[in-house]
Amino acid sequence: MDWLRVSASELGRGIGAGQIDPVELCEAHLDAIADHDLSDRIYARTTPDRARAEAMAAAGRARNGVRRELLDGVPVSWKDLFDSAGVATEAGSRLLEGRVPEADAAVLARGSRAGLVCLGKTHMSELAFSGLGLNPMTGTPPCVNDADAVSGGSSSGAATSVAFGLAAGAIGSDTGGSVRVPAAWNDLVGLKTTSGVLPLDGVVPLAPRFDTVGPLARSVEDAALLFAALGGGACDLRGVSLSGTRLMVLETSALDDLEGPIGDAFDRAVRKLESAGATIVRRKVPAVAKAMPLSATLFAAEAYGHWRDTIEAAPDKMFAPVRERFRGGADVSAPDYVAAWVRLEALRHDYAADTAGFDAVLLPTCPMLPPKRARLETDAEFYAERNLKTLRNTRIGNLMGLPGLTLPTDTPSVGLLLQTPSRTEGRLLRLGRAAESALA
Repeated sequence: MDWLRVSASELGRGIGAGQIDPVELCEAHLDAIADHDLSDRIYARTTPDRARAEAMAAAGRARNGVRRELLDGVPVSWKDLFDSAGVATEAGSRLLEGRVPEADAAVLARGSRAGLVCLGKTHMSELAFSGLGLNPMTGTPPCVNDADAVSGGSSSGAATSVAFGLAAGAIGSDTGGSVRVPAAWNDLVGLKTTSGVLPLDGVVPLAPRFDTVGPLARSVEDAALLFAALGGGACDLRGVSLSGTRLMVLETSALDDLEGPIGDAFDRAVRKLESAGATIVRRKVPAVAKAMPLSATLFAAEAYGHWRDTIEAAPDKMFAPVRERFRGGADVSAPDYVAAWVRLEALRHDYAADTAGFDAVLLPTCPMLPPKRARLETDAEFYAERNLKTLRNTRIGNLMGLPGLTLPTDTPSVGLLLQTPSRTEGRLLRLGRAAESALA
């Protein structure tokens, strides 16, 4: 068994069977991080002392037959916006350089109590406000499928820590696509949770009404176990099937201008789900088209409202395209912001009504492949256009307040996204496990 490549759940079962020592497993990952040529672009900082202490505690529980959960003793990475006691948490920004919290974020504390071993903090887009994963200020992880391309963001280091074998799983955040895009571009499973399901205490904010916490993993089972370890609740994945399910392909916006192999890969994936017993219906949902123009008002205004004073005190510490995206919220009035939320809440009801007869909604996770890093760094217009398109499909779930699960397809860096109604993560994960089997 290659400890650096197998699923987190397999590692957990190995620990439970006495075949894997959590301390040795931890050391194997720390050694891999230390020896990897790209680790400095993936990890902002490692936490070896904490990791070893947590691994030793997990080993003791395993010897005494008192393991807490299946992933007790499994090493994972944490995006660098989750507060970690005594260890810098800078959210990918030079504006927060030297910021050292006194306590762990609530989800990190929960994960530690469940036995997850914290390997360290991963690089990310500045203050989480980009879907590309480019961060010239602190570190840009490469895509696992193209070393010259970006990895997707903002949970860029989270995805690549798993994809390159430097963590068994990762915890990221998603405001407009920041778990699902990097998961898709690096051939992983990524779970975007419903807002409010997992706590944001101790998480550096971007837009708290949209911010969510979610895992990036090698399998749906891993994602479900990580979700449970963070306090999301256990999910029984046994006996899942697509037989008799009704799945809707979203035709509004999500299938427009698909680039390269995206369209064909998506169609093949849908056919595999149909062959596994699902009924596929293609349908337009007018609420989606009506909601999309609200994004600029809602996301940018909330983000700039939180960060304006910090940004304007030292604007040169930011990559200019990210800074200007924040400043896009400067001219949004309070009445316009409130009116946009009133409008969005009504559209969420319309969306729910139009999709009520289906078990899940399907769409390509991202309409494009990861672009090259070099041009993004030098061409601000190209950066802005690519960033908006990168997040186009995933943003639908954030606007509609839905959980979403991206699965790898038969094409590198192309994901299939499943969405279910608000607060139905268990249902989503069960459907995702069945879909995962069909796609394999």
